[in-house]
Amino acid sequence: MSAGERTPKSGFRKRKDEQASAPEPALASIPLQDQPRPHFLISRMSAIGDTILTLPVACALRDRFPDSTISWVVEEKSSPMVQRHSAVDNVIVLERGWFTSPKRLRAARTQLRELQVDVSVDCQGMTKSSLACYLSGAPHRIGYAGKHAREISGWFSNVQINPVFHHLTDRSLELLIPLGINSPAIRWDLPVADPARAWARRYRSTLSAAKIAILNPGATWHSKRWLPERFGETARYLHERYGYRSIAVWGTSLDRAMATDIVSTSRGAAILAPETDLQHLAAMIETADLFISNDTGPLHMSVAVGTQTIGLYGATQPGDSGPYGQTAIQKAFETGNSRQRRNASNAAMRAIEVSDVCDAIDKIEGERQMLVAA
Repeated sequence: MSAGERTPKSGFRKRKDEQASAPEPALASIPLQDQPRPHFLISRMSAIGDTILTLPVACALRDRFPDSTISWVVEEKSSPMVQRHSAVDNVIVLERGWFTSPKRLRAARTQLRELQVDVSVDCQGMTKSSLACYLSGAPHRIGYAGKHAREISGWFSNVQINPVFHHLTDRSLELLIPLGINSPAIRWDLPVADPARAWARRYRSTLSAAKIAILNPGATWHSKRWLPERFGETARYLHERYGYRSIAVWGTSLDRAMATDIVSTSRGAAILAPETDLQHLAAMIETADLFISNDTGPLHMSVAVGTQTIGLYGATQPGDSGPYGQTAIQKAFETGNSRQRRNASNAAMRAIEVSDVCDAIDKIEGERQMLVAA
């Protein structure tokens, strides 16, 4: 995706390029006529961002089956993204590595079997996520076919979908086709606690600027990180051109060091954010006018709370995991498999110039001015 390109407002639903491929498995219809209150289990145990990108699955199930029970099995790190979600009745939190211990496997099986699941949906396509579905005892276990059924996940599903779409959110929603759910409206309903929202409003009131931008330099991979000094220069542009005050957010000690570099290179245009947990960070982002970030969990959090978002990409593809329906910038791509891209330098990220981000900002501000004038 080129610099500043905006995906359609409807999202990322673009078909794959036409090419010869193996026939797709037939789409089986799962009969639920005799179950007025079916119990669904969503399995997604990966990173925070991927968990957020899967939230529309729960919303679509709730819209189609309002009297159903919806459970979600997740690992601890990402559990705050589904705890208290309006569409989710039960959250089963498993420890990291739960599937590597016979004792933990038995405990997980007992916990999952107690749910009495009718249909499981493996939105991750990994061994651990599909295994959880299998252990639940669900008679109908929906999962991926083809390259999206990674490791041995295909062994544990008995209804398989070979997805047409690229983006993680759209691919996850395709798993609902056997349930009669086709192209549902995208809704996130990210759970943000009221006390966190009240704190964020108070914090926002201490900043005198009319517009607030949040800059997020962190990422789990070094190959995903844009240079802090470029974030700092972007903060200067936002302040001088549009009157923004920027806040550099952080999570780890490395993130804090990069956020501090943003502040020191911004010539007073940016400040360092206070320490936040995920709930308070989401609430803070919700109060902002713009969020600029590498490909990491808070980027998708920003989309989910409705803040205008610019995502910066180098080691991953925005067509696969971009800010859904919002702006993504990519000038180069690290080639190789996931492990190779994880361990690569950030050369592809350094191909993104400050001018590329400023052009995207100009486009967003121009559209806002047009809406005000209309």
